[in-house]
Formats: sequence, C-alpha cells, structure tokens
Amino acid sequence: MELYLYLALFSPLAGSLFAGLFGASPRTKIAGLVPSLLLFVSFVSSTILLVYILSGGAKVHVEMMTWMATGDLYIPFGFVVDQVSVTMMMVVSLVSTVVHFYSIGYMDHDKGFNRFFSYLSAFVFSMMILVMSDNFAGLFIGWEGVGLCSWLLIGFWYHKESATWAANEAFIMNRIADLGMLIGIFLIYWNTGSLQYDQAFAAMNGLDKEVLTWMGIFLFIGAMGKSAQFPLHTWLADAMEGPTPVSALIHAATMVTAGVYLVVRANPLYDLIPHVGLFIASLGAFVALFAASMALVNRDMKRIIAYSTLSQLGYMFVAAGLGAYWVALFHLMAHAFFKALLFLGAGNVMHAMHDELDPFKMGGLRKVMKGTFVMMTLASVALAGIYPFAGFFSKDLILEVGFVEHHYIIYTVLLFTAGLTAFYSFRLVALIFHGEERYKLFGIHPHEAYKFMLVAMSPLLLLAIIAGSFKMTYFEMVTAVLPATEYHVHSAITYWIMTIGTQLFVILAIAFAYKKYANNKVKVPDGTSKMENRLCYKVLSNQYYIPYIYEEYLAKPYKELSTLFWKQIDMKVVDATVDGIAGIIYSSGEKTRVMQSGNLSTMLKWMVAGTIGLLSLAVVFGLAARYSGEIKTILSGLGV
Repeated sequence: MELYLYLALFSPLAGSLFAGLFGASPRTKIAGLVPSLLLFVSFVSSTILLVYILSGGAKVHVEMMTWMATGDLYIPFGFVVDQVSVTMMMVVSLVSTVVHFYSIGYMDHDKGFNRFFSYLSAFVFSMMILVMSDNFAGLFIGWEGVGLCSWLLIGFWYHKESATWAANEAFIMNRIADLGMLIGIFLIYWNTGSLQYDQAFAAMNGLDKEVLTWMGIFLFIGAMGKSAQFPLHTWLADAMEGPTPVSALIHAATMVTAGVYLVVRANPLYDLIPHVGLFIASLGAFVALFAASMALVNRDMKRIIAYSTLSQLGYMFVAAGLGAYWVALFHLMAHAFFKALLFLGAGNVMHAMHDELDPFKMGGLRKVMKGTFVMMTLASVALAGIYPFAGFFSKDLILEVGFVEHHYIIYTVLLFTAGLTAFYSFRLVALIFHGEERYKLFGIHPHEAYKFMLVAMSPLLLLAIIAGSFKMTYFEMVTAVLPATEYHVHSAITYWIMTIGTQLFVILAIAFAYKKYANNKVKVPDGTSKMENRLCYKVLSNQYYIPYIYEEYLAKPYKELSTLFWKQIDMKVVDATVDGIAGIIYSSGEKTRVMQSGNLSTMLKWMVAGTIGLLSLAVVFGLAARYSGEIKTILSGLGV
C-alpha cells in the first residue's frame, strides 16, 4: 500500500513540474493533459487506499526521512492514510481531476494556459501534504503551500488590478490567522514534547485545562483564516477574481475546508475543551446565517456561490464544535461535490455570456445551455437539502445534531438559514435560466460549453445525487478513529415532524424564488426601485459595511501611521543618522587625503609629527606607570 500512498501524494507534484517546463512557452495542450492524467493516477491510488481501509486494513503509515532532529525535537517527513485522511484524499483527488480536465476547455484560449496547470497541480500537491501528514509541522507546511498557491491562482490574471488586490488580501488575511495557528503549534510542542499527532494527543490528557484552552483557541484562529470565518471572511468573496476552476477547486471543495479538517483531526484536543467547541459551533451558526443573508441580494453569480460556501462552512463548524466530527466531515465531502459542480456550471455560463456575472442580465439560458441548466439545477437541489440528494443526508443531519444536543438556538438559526439557502440558490437558477432572454438587450449570443467539459462534470453530478446514500458505510468506516456518536431524535413523531417541516420550508422558499424571479417581469436593477433603496437591502449589498469598516478604521489608519513613521522616524532619524555617520567619515577622509599626496616634503612633516606624537604618548604612559601609587593616593584624597 505504500506505493499507492506515494503515487497519490507525488503525482500532482510531477504534473506541476511537467507543466512548469512549458511555463514560458506558447500554449500547448500537453501541458494540461499530462497533469490531468497524473491527477487521475492520484485519484485511482486514493480509491485503492479507500477500498483497503474500508475492507478493514490497518492504517498506512510511512516515514520517508528525518526532517528535524535536535535535542528532544524529532519531526520526520511522515505520512499517514487512515479513515480521516483517506476521506480528504478522495475529495481532493476526485474534484481536482474533474477540475483539471474541465480546465483544458475553460482555459483553452488563455495565454497563461501552461502556467495555470503548473499552479493548479502544485496546489493539489500542497493540499495532499496537508491532509496526509502525520504531524502538525507537516500539516503546517501543506497549510502554507496551499496559501501560496491560492495567492498565485487568485492573482493569476495579474494584469488586472482587482485580481492582484484580491490575491494580496487573501494572502495577508491568512498570514494573520496563520500566526495564531503557529502559536498553537508551539504551545502543543512546549507542553507535550511532540508534534506527532498520536504522541501529542496522548500527552494532552494530563495537561491543565487552561493550557488546553489556549491550544484550541490558537489552532482555531488558523482555521478561521483558512475557512474564512468571521471576522476573517472578506477575502473569500473577493477571491472570485481568479479563474472559475480555481473557485471550484480551492474555494469550494478543498482549501477552505482545511480549517474544518484541522478541527476534526484535532478532535482529541477539542473533546477536552467543550466550552471552546461550543464557541466554534456558535460562531459557525452565526456565519451560516450571516453569509446566507448577503447572498440574498448579491448580483454577482460567483459571489453568490462563494457566500453559499461560507454559509455551508458554518454548518460544518457547528457539527465539529458540538463534537459531531464525523458529521462535519460527511457534510464536507457531500458539499464538495455539489458546490464544485455549481462553480463549474457558473464557469460555463460565464463563457457563454462573455464573462458577464450579473444574473439579471441573463435569463432564458436553458434553451441554449440545456446540459448546464440540468447540472446547476440539480446541484442547487442538493445544496437546498431536498430528499434524496446528498445535501439532505449531510446538512439535515447537522440540524439533528443541534436538536439532539439541546442547542435549540443554534438549531433554529440553521433551520432558518436552510430556507435562505434554498431561496438564493433558486433565485440564481431562475434569473439565469428562466424568464425572458434579457441577454439579447446587451448583444450577447450565448452557447453551450464543450461536450467534454460537461462529461468531466458528470461524476460530480452523480455524487451530488447519490453520495448521501453511503452515510452508514461512511459512518462505520470513519468512526474507527472519530467518536462514534449517532444522532437520532428519540421520538419518531418528532423526527418526522422536523424532517417534513424542514422539507416543506425549503420547498416553499424555492417556490417563492421561482415566483419572484422566473418570469418575464424581471428587470435589470438600476438603483431606482424601492427594494434597492431600503436600508436592509443596502446593508446586505454592502456586506454589512464590514469591508468599509476595515478600510476606514484599520487599513487607512495603519497606512497613515506607516507614512508617519516613514517620514518622521525612518527618514529624519534613521536615515539622517546613517547619512550623518557616512558624511562624517567621508569628510574626514577628504581632509586627511593630504597625508597621501605623494609630496615628499609633506610626507616628511607628517612623519615628524607622528613620531613626536608617539614619543609624547610614551612619556605620558611611562610617567603614569612610575607614579601610579601617588596618583591613586591623590585621587582617593579627592574622593574619586
């Protein structure tokens, strides 16, 4: 099994290096095809490992070599395939393979085609390191790797100022969070003496509760940045400046779920500090509602789906915070399939609409984009949690967790959010595919995507439909390493009332969205309607003015303070001191140059002066040595 572990891990790296060889060359399809095939090798290897684990095989653990060994610190390049990591490997490799093949068509006419595939495969390699490492140091290496690749891919079109700004925002905000995570890792080593998962978690049972609390808090700060939890959330929507396949891979299925994976992997720690877990769950519930509310009024197709991702991440953190780690991981897996499908479908629509993102300028596209229409509609059904799609089994299970654990406020918030999710999902579908063909007003002639792109998307569609049916098989597998708590409402009547009530609530929200937006009366908003001038609409469309607050009260004061320090301290003190010392040395050199003029008469004078000076010093030191006793007596008499 070790061979398959290495193939799963290093095939993306080989693909990245291969595409990188063509980085400065004109576009060549082989630079996209070979990395895609290597990703397929990684997927097949991950599948073989999954089957091995499902059949009851022991975890696969390898140590390639020693990385650090000094004193008591020992960190190997070690990797582990167990029930948790193999789940993530399957999600990452499957979605990555689909996205790679899809991108061959999507990036077909882009000048940076070769460079794109090099970056994309490098991201997958970093993500595989993150999920397969057997220690916190290796996880952090992968963590920083995906951050770097995310920066490269968000700012892929670096000639656009908005893209470079978004890439820098994501990078900087994640660096802030990663400092917290790094402190958490230091605390773990300082108190347990190891960064290996097994050894560190085993040593935590005897630690003080306050120390464990700080460990959990700082690790979660890192998770907040990577998974874009409030208040470090603003970068996720702005990251939609990158190519759409990047959004499908990084900002729906893999990187943003790394924070959830971290909490799940560190479950022995969070089991010891349930109060921190409750905070994580409460924040997750808030973010779920917070993000869903912003998606209600947004007019950017990709941002709506991004806010949906942020909202669903909130659901995952609710489950993880309440100790239902396997439920969180199950929703992570199911969500990856239908959310990646939504993003890729949005990419098809963007190409058809010549990069137009406003759904109000679309309408009636189901006539010319039947395949994309079917896929996005079914993905939205899964996202809304309609039976028997994957979202029903995973998302509604989180609602059950909240109810069974008696966190009724969290349950109510998530239930209301489920209705909002259904509404904004089908608002988007209705505006894009139904109603009159508003795109004709803008002279756009849409077309369907390449057939092979639709074929590449089909595995995601299939899994979005059937993934939920594997719930019990998944439960039996993953609970070998995670707490095996089943969440069932004790009363059958209560369970059916909850389930049917939730389904009716969601269906009503969908019906309301269709009634409002799937007709020929929809007009392109121009800022004059009553809705657009209402306070609530303005607050939501401006993201609760949080980006404005960050800009006005954090970024600008920091810039002004930096300018002040630059002009008043750096230039007038630091630079002036350095320049002054240099000036003194230079001027003294200028004045003493006459000593080396080459004039014999001048040089003899300096020699005589130097000799007199040396003799004078010799006389002074000689007299001081001869009369040192008397000098000490005199000085002591003077009180010196």
